[in-house]
Amino acid sequence: MAAFGTQALQRLPLYLRLLREWALEAREFASGAALAAALGLDPIVVRKDLARTGVRGTPRVGFPVNELIQALERLTGADREIMAVLAGVGRLGSALLGYPGFRRQGLRIGAAFDAAPERCNLILAGTPVFPSNAIVETVLRLGATLGILTVPADRAQRVAEQFVAGGISAIWNFTPAQLDLPEGILVQREDLAVSLAVLLHRLQERSV
Repeated sequence: MAAFGTQALQRLPLYLRLLREWALEAREFASGAALAAALGLDPIVVRKDLARTGVRGTPRVGFPVNELIQALERLTGADREIMAVLAGVGRLGSALLGYPGFRRQGLRIGAAFDAAPERCNLILAGTPVFPSNAIVETVLRLGATLGILTVPADRAQRVAEQFVAGGISAIWNFTPAQLDLPEGILVQREDLAVSLAVLLHRLQERSV
């Protein structure tokens, strides 16, 4: 099975979501062309992605849907549960806690944390909220490996260090802060302002 680049990895959940829908419709086979058309992608790119899954397709028939689903679940980690924790239960953090798609991708948020006393000792979308001073012990107790940061930027470094002290090995950073962490800690930064700026620029170009 060939390795996937970053852009290809970003497409895998799209394939998986669509194939799951098709499986519910009792579709047994899916062609690369059909997936490409449904997702608005280049058919050549989709065929290359599917070839890397290791699933064999049949000419003029396509790939077995269930086999593709199983392969994509392995590749995306959706076939196993990853324990995560989240710090910062403001609007963004609360929205992430309520997103049901994480569980379908194998991600379970076992605990959340916040510095505001009025937000602690609550249950939000089924997730208990603890005070920030309980981060290290709670992460250790849960055996969490992924930390989600939705705190204010000026607190991100401190909370990230607490995550790492508890055993977190990967951080999903939704803050604009640049984190200084030990080598080997994986950090994926999601800057919503940057994504919006790119989208608005493309929209402006289209209207010129």
